[in-house]
Amino acid sequence: MGRLTKYVLNHLSRPTVQRIAGVVIPAAGLFMRGRRVECPVCGKRFRKFFSYGYVSSRSGALCPHCMSLERHRLLWLWLERKTDFFSAPYRLLHIAPEHCFLRPFERLFGEKYVTADLESPLAKVKLDVQQMPFDECEFDVVICNHILEHVEDDRKALSEIFRVMRHSGWGILLSPVDYGLEVSYEDPTKTTPEERREAFGQPDHLRIFGRDYADRLSSAGFIVEEIRATDFLSADEITRFGIATDRIHFVRKL
Repeated sequence: MGRLTKYVLNHLSRPTVQRIAGVVIPAAGLFMRGRRVECPVCGKRFRKFFSYGYVSSRSGALCPHCMSLERHRLLWLWLERKTDFFSAPYRLLHIAPEHCFLRPFERLFGEKYVTADLESPLAKVKLDVQQMPFDECEFDVVICNHILEHVEDDRKALSEIFRVMRHSGWGILLSPVDYGLEVSYEDPTKTTPEERREAFGQPDHLRIFGRDYADRLSSAGFIVEEIRATDFLSADEITRFGIATDRIHFVRKL
């Protein structure tokens, strides 16, 4: 990763980074067209995916067209193959909406697609996930990816997600998990960006989730299922779609 990229990721706000990336990356992707890898989200093929990463650069991570990452491509394939997501008339709440999903989900759900975030310019509703302005049981599906490591009280946020999800509803709650840690690591004395970068890997992270992540989801009332890429994808597909070994955390509300 070059010095300029490191500066952008470490010093500019997430919304600013999103706006810059939304112009620069697709333009650069025009020179990456090929047949070796394929993005299932946008359907484009390339010689390779771009490297990407806040802490350390991961090769084969970022789609040069729609900017999907490994976890987004994994989630898309699972939704497509293992759920009725693309055919059911769901009311969907998407917290911190990812750029690569916005247009496809808007085409699918129209006015039933509600995007929300505290600061993202991509979101229609500005909110704090720890106190959301929605009625109980308002949404059939809730997607909230890589947000719980950023909020002050992740358990309160989970309680809110549970509250606004209807009974028999479901959701996807992805977070970075260090499976080398038995218990999630938090330290409220780490208050400066420098201290948090040193302790948690990023200046805007407040914790590192460990192997107890699924238990934290369960404690909010959810039924939790951990799904691996190898549960439904072949080795060839994992390579072709640029899938990492991230797990999907699928939750249900009875």
